[in-house]
Amino acid sequence: MEKLKKRWGIDHNWQIIVILFVFSVTGSTASYIGKPILNYLNITTDVLGSFGYWTIRILLLFIMYQFMLVFFGWIFGQYKFFWNFEKKMLRRIGLKRFVD
Repeated sequence: MEKLKKRWGIDHNWQIIVILFVFSVTGSTASYIGKPILNYLNITTDVLGSFGYWTIRILLLFIMYQFMLVFFGWIFGQYKFFWNFEKKMLRRIGLKRFVD
């Protein structure tokens, strides 16, 4: 536990629980609201085929997840951790110009 706290730069054990909770809520929420958004935009497997539908759905979920992760982190009082996590992830995928 101490190793994880040091690596994440947090002070208390309860922060680990909150951080894991935010990750789970964000993933579940992004997945849950992704399908209705695609239905609203009339993006279905009938229109684009299975490959096109899943490509757009995964891209949409990825983008929504990024915003929602910081939002839920802010709601649960861990904004600093999730903003730093987000910046690190965006740098790794080559989008560092958006965070620096």
